[in-house]
Amino acid sequence: MGATFTGGTLKIRRFSAAAAAVAAGALVLTACSSPAQQSEIEETTSVNVGWNEPFRSTNNLTANGNATTNANIVYLTTSFFNYYDGDLNLAKNEDFGTYEVVSEDPLTVKYTVNEGVTWSDGTAVDAADMILFWGAQNDKFDTVAASDVETDDEGNAIVGEGQVYFDSSSPAMTAISEFPEIGDDGRSVTYVYDTPRSDWEVSMNQPSPVAAHVVGKLALGIDDPAEAKQAVEDAFENNDAAALAKIADTWTNAFNFTSLPDDPDLYLSYGPYVISDYVENQYLTLTRNEDYNWGPEPKVDSITVRYTEDPLASVTALQNGEVDLIAPQSSVDVLATLDGIDGVSYTSAPEGTYEHVDLTFDNGGPFDPATYGGDAEKARKVREAFLKTIPRQEIIEKLIQPLQEDATTRDSFLIVPGAPSYDEVVANNGSDAWAEVDIEGAKALLAEAGVTTPVDVRFLYGKSNVRRANEFQLISASASQAGFNVIDNGDDNWGTILGTGTYDASLFGWQSTNTFILNAEANYVTGGQNNYGGYSNPEVDALWAEVATNTDSDKEIELATQIEQKLNEDAFGVNIFQFPGVVAHRDVLEGVSTIALSPTIFWNYWDWEISADDSIEAPTATETE
Repeated sequence: MGATFTGGTLKIRRFSAAAAAVAAGALVLTACSSPAQQSEIEETTSVNVGWNEPFRSTNNLTANGNATTNANIVYLTTSFFNYYDGDLNLAKNEDFGTYEVVSEDPLTVKYTVNEGVTWSDGTAVDAADMILFWGAQNDKFDTVAASDVETDDEGNAIVGEGQVYFDSSSPAMTAISEFPEIGDDGRSVTYVYDTPRSDWEVSMNQPSPVAAHVVGKLALGIDDPAEAKQAVEDAFENNDAAALAKIADTWTNAFNFTSLPDDPDLYLSYGPYVISDYVENQYLTLTRNEDYNWGPEPKVDSITVRYTEDPLASVTALQNGEVDLIAPQSSVDVLATLDGIDGVSYTSAPEGTYEHVDLTFDNGGPFDPATYGGDAEKARKVREAFLKTIPRQEIIEKLIQPLQEDATTRDSFLIVPGAPSYDEVVANNGSDAWAEVDIEGAKALLAEAGVTTPVDVRFLYGKSNVRRANEFQLISASASQAGFNVIDNGDDNWGTILGTGTYDASLFGWQSTNTFILNAEANYVTGGQNNYGGYSNPEVDALWAEVATNTDSDKEIELATQIEQKLNEDAFGVNIFQFPGVVAHRDVLEGVSTIALSPTIFWNYWDWEISADDSIEAPTATETE
């Protein structure tokens, strides 16, 4: 999936989707096994975590489901062939399954799930799930383009009867055109890539977030799990459009929900925890999966994630003991309040998430060439004019430096500040065009384009997010000086609105899901899942194709620079700042750690432990947020 948008920030459609804040260079791989498993739990324990955006889908591979808030829960309810450890090394979980490169030319990789691994209904996790993972993200099966798909208010994709549309796309899975070979009594699949992928190890790292036998049951009416799985496999192998249309609709839409569904098939687990309760906009509770023994084993019996977008409300809940762990959006008030709470520890440091503004190229709005009779250069000048008005330095000085004195703007789409190649890429990528607000330059560009002012720009952002509301006000005031009328399209459900074409500019955050530069590909390639603004440049697509097969770190820096030069020349959008982060927890909760990648504070859930001399009682369902 790549980058994901973060709750309160947007995953990497997310991560995802990249683009995302990633460090250039190859991964440092490790062959270490998963953390030591715990023998038993001596008492019933519960941890309550505060988060800033409600969960909405167990299928985080879809465009709608690609959000950090969903990825957190999927991480706790499924299992992975590998995961990132505390040092951002890729660690294998061989208690769950194994994978190996069978051939380098063509790149051929075999994945095998260990015997005894099951979904929480007792059905085996196997090749059918991996076939579904591959097929649903392989563009060759779609019979309708994403641009022709409508989305309802709940984020569900709507297509015509008989049309096949999986609301997902993976360049890696699309690069596997042959039906995978199934072996080991149905527990393994072997993928043969048409072209090599430098990020193959993270492009397929779990069988599936949703069960193939459930998809077969709901889509095709087949109750027997084995028969349902076989039907799903057959539909992809035979490219059966009639069956795939039903499978695609189910896979895309059936697993979206905002409270606990009546049908437990929609939230099956093959991870350490199973969803046991979910009250809309309030909390989601997970309890231990007693059958789970194929990975790092948790020490706590249940985790309740409690939702509020208000950072100070999260701090208050922590102070009152209603939650035990939070990662709220940092602010002066948040840090000052945390300083005064006894029995609470916190750390602050830049996160892996970054704020940015993207423009929409294909919605008939002010930045779309179609608005000007197909005049691409005229639309480009209008985009460039708007980006010149965004007060990046003012945003940093007023909103970020009070939290992080040395904060500066982020000037790269692909490379995280502090990475070895960051300065080199920034020096040559053309980002200096947005270094300072240039009102007169913006006016001149609008005059050259011959557009009538004021130019209306519908601006999407998270309306309840105080910092984003402040950013909007600063951007609106600055842009108005150049002749733009920035219309407040702020919405609390902004994540489901992305890609609908109902706005002209958007403000959100990308968070990385892995350390490969390819993590960001889906944000910028033509038709990319996270390319919500409809951007398309064949030269950029060709550069990404080179990145996909490149293994030379020096060449990667060169390619990254060229991609960013094109993005800036095309006035794709502009980056603003790296998030100043804060993680706080009650001292009775031990083992808390975080990483810069999704799933951040949840990555080492198996280390969470309640101090022996204290216990944490879960808030009752009647308590309010």
